[in-house]
Amino acid sequence: MAVEVMWKCSSSFSKVFSRSQAVCSLFGAENKSIVRLVARSVWRRKSSSSLHSEKRNLLNDLINRIKVTGPLTVAAFMQEVLTNPSAGYYMKKDVFGASGDFITSPEISQVFGELVGVWFVYHWLQTGKPEVQLVELGPGRGTLSADILRVIGKFKDLEEKLSLHLVEVSPALSDIQARLLTGVESKVSDFDKDYPLSYRQGKTPSGIPVSWYQAVQDVSPGNTFFLAHEFFDALPIHQFKKTNKGWREVLVDIDQQSPSSLRFVLAPGPTIASESLVAKETSSQEMEVCPKGGAIMEHVGSIINRHGGCALIVDYGEMGSNRFSLRAFSKHKLHDVLDAPGTADMTANVNFAYLKQSLGEKAKSFGPVTQTSFLKEMGIDERMKVLMANASESQGEQLQSGYKMLLEDMGEKFKFFAVTQHGVNKPPGFSTS
Repeated sequence: MAVEVMWKCSSSFSKVFSRSQAVCSLFGAENKSIVRLVARSVWRRKSSSSLHSEKRNLLNDLINRIKVTGPLTVAAFMQEVLTNPSAGYYMKKDVFGASGDFITSPEISQVFGELVGVWFVYHWLQTGKPEVQLVELGPGRGTLSADILRVIGKFKDLEEKLSLHLVEVSPALSDIQARLLTGVESKVSDFDKDYPLSYRQGKTPSGIPVSWYQAVQDVSPGNTFFLAHEFFDALPIHQFKKTNKGWREVLVDIDQQSPSSLRFVLAPGPTIASESLVAKETSSQEMEVCPKGGAIMEHVGSIINRHGGCALIVDYGEMGSNRFSLRAFSKHKLHDVLDAPGTADMTANVNFAYLKQSLGEKAKSFGPVTQTSFLKEMGIDERMKVLMANASESQGEQLQSGYKMLLEDMGEKFKFFAVTQHGVNKPPGFSTS
């Protein structure tokens, strides 16, 4: 009933938006002094880095590093490939959409973001209408936040109590987000006393404050709605394989048969990661672990426990990890993970059981449930009827195509996972959880 009431309040949304691009972003350094130094360096070099990055060969850099320090963990390799300041995949340009490497749900249809917005509004109403900050991890081009803000704009009490905080390490993507969300009303900060940990600030046309950060830990604690759409799948993972001598970590080394190429090898003995991250009771033969994702989840749980709020995580994955899932994509096709690093996206399935374990007793989790289940329960069919009634023929075709992609093509692959304070009723969208 609450969802239906909110749809009636927001039924004036009639414009149809066509989407084709999105991206997720890695979580930045945890040490605040490092954040400042790295961010200053990135932003001050920004004017020349795009040209330099095209000339920079990340493969040669990785090979030289391995020659000096030895084979890299898969996590270290993945971190460099995706967020190296000069040549990382996400750092250089907008790489998504029909001319890029992949498309995500918020870029396919406005309905996706609107339903997520309704979910947050429902939680806000149920918890007493407090002041709240929306924190999106890896906001891509800002499309999902923009759709959510459009829903929130129908609830003026909430709009007046809201601030938006974006965790983004890519200078190129933060520029795109700023143009969409704030227009010209944003500025890059030199980390002055007013904004010690936010590197950029602005306001939306309706006056909602927007701030950018390198790491989620840099956002001031408070009642928070956390949102992470296709974020955790891009965080660095360690890989482990069970052998007759015990668990061994997978490493990235120079291919001895082809010294200008890379190869995967097994560590000759236990590593710190294999000793500390592999669950002793597992029966799996292969395993991937994302300690950075666990650390972020622990932080999210602590904030929700102490200050209130909730979290909604949308990604592909499963409960547990018993196989290698690391892969790369270029131009919408699978790409050799070790070939031309920095030119293709890298991703791995999210282990929702590990995220749940990382929460501990700090907060309560729900799911994962399928994207189809969540969107159906949140009223996607009702919303489609409203939009179709106001759509032109071409807009209607776009809406129907997006609906099919969200529910049929991606509906079972993608999962929704929620976190709330203890004592809060099960949120909508999770009745099957």
